[in-house]
Amino acid sequence: MASNRSFYRDVFVWDLSHDNEDRVPLGGLTATPGMTNTDFHQMLEILLITSGDCIVQDGSGTEVPRDDKPLPPGDYFIVADKVEVNNEAVYTRACSISGGERVKSFREQVQARDGGCVVSKERNPTSAIGLWRGFEAAHIFPLAFESQWVQLNYGRWITIDPPQGGKINSVQNGILLRTDLHQLFDDYEFSINPDNGYKIIFFFPGREHLAGQRLDSRLLNDPRRPPDALFRWHFRQAVLTNMRGIGEPLHEHDFPPGSDIMGQIQAGPKAAERMEFELFDRLAHHVEIV
Repeated sequence: MASNRSFYRDVFVWDLSHDNEDRVPLGGLTATPGMTNTDFHQMLEILLITSGDCIVQDGSGTEVPRDDKPLPPGDYFIVADKVEVNNEAVYTRACSISGGERVKSFREQVQARDGGCVVSKERNPTSAIGLWRGFEAAHIFPLAFESQWVQLNYGRWITIDPPQGGKINSVQNGILLRTDLHQLFDDYEFSINPDNGYKIIFFFPGREHLAGQRLDSRLLNDPRRPPDALFRWHFRQAVLTNMRGIGEPLHEHDFPPGSDIMGQIQAGPKAAERMEFELFDRLAHHVEIV
């Protein structure tokens, strides 16, 4: 039950053209604080492929406008000539900590630029002595998928080359996060919507003090900030991961000392993809894997 992303859903998306008897939801999500009708429309444009005029209606048949009113829980219906769920691949990833020589400059430059968590806006009080306990540099586009980074030419968005590690390790592909938020960011439990004021969108309940807030303006005003294309990529992945079907599996990260990590991964969801990520992520911190 804990690995099911649909467990807390209170918003359900339906294709109105299907018969009532066999109607299956296209997907759904959890309405968290700060989530608006505009956010919902933008997420539906990622989740669905439609043809002709597309109208979104609530359970009463009223068209849902693009506005800043909070998104209420309930059933929503898509009215269009044709509606399909986007089958675009998502990248299975898990929380990773930058710990190799290849990412040393990445980590140091992200720390120096951000000075603290850009989501919670907590500053690091011990930065002057080089102690960053509780804060971690997170890759927006994961290092384990460097081959896809190259294939999709995401390096074209990078204007600041790192001293080592290739463009994927540029400070522009990173943000500094509190340790607990790094895990949630890597697992797509929240993301940043650059097309609605850099709003922080949570897909799970329990972070009401952060959900709907905006990214730290100090980062957004810094010329070394991440490009919107990378935030947009992560947001797109988060929408597909959390809204499509019952959602992608959640992965366990708490492996106590002495535990059978490989055995637990193999017994968990999407074991092959998780093992591939773990392998390539660890290798990529030390050598190029493309």
